[in-house]
Amino acid sequence: MPDHSSLAPAVLVAHAQAGDQAAFAELTRRYRPRIYALALHLTGDAHDADDVAQETFLRAYRKLPGFRAAAEFSTWTYRIAVNLSLNVQRANRRRRTTGLDDPRVALAVQVDASGDPRRAAELRQIYTRLLAALDQLAAPLRSTVVLVALQGLTHEQAGVVLGCPSGTIAWRLHEARQKLALALEPPRPEVRSTLSQLIPMFSR
Repeated sequence: MPDHSSLAPAVLVAHAQAGDQAAFAELTRRYRPRIYALALHLTGDAHDADDVAQETFLRAYRKLPGFRAAAEFSTWTYRIAVNLSLNVQRANRRRRTTGLDDPRVALAVQVDASGDPRRAAELRQIYTRLLAALDQLAAPLRSTVVLVALQGLTHEQAGVVLGCPSGTIAWRLHEARQKLALALEPPRPEVRSTLSQLIPMFSR
């Protein structure tokens, strides 16, 4: 049996298409954390994000025979996850608001506060406002911000996931930056560098 952990993604896909379930399990192990993080930022709910991640790989497994080898498996699963996440977010929009207990806020504060309680309290307020503004963006802008700023995709990769040119991705980031800036009026220069860890494009 091959050591699946050492195989390239394209090789794992080929093995999985040939019926090797362990190969698909390795693909899931590698990519599920990023798919979960993507879904969490788009849905704002840990339970929903877990459901989206699970459904993403179920759909990928069912559709694996039709997967084209020329495509990137990660890009393919990102596309599935974005569509599922936006469906969930639309369904929950009326009943959900961004609050201090938002799991995204908690994770960002945990990373950025460095154990300082006063800093944590300040950042919790700031991040709550910023994520509330992120949630209010139109779906194309929100998904672009999450893919590029939080997931680290290039403009070209995000364009493949979202089915648009890289120039459109750049325009969406510009529009989103302007809208998100309004969430922190008046400006708070003392926290700008920390915010850039949460949304890197924001401070450009």
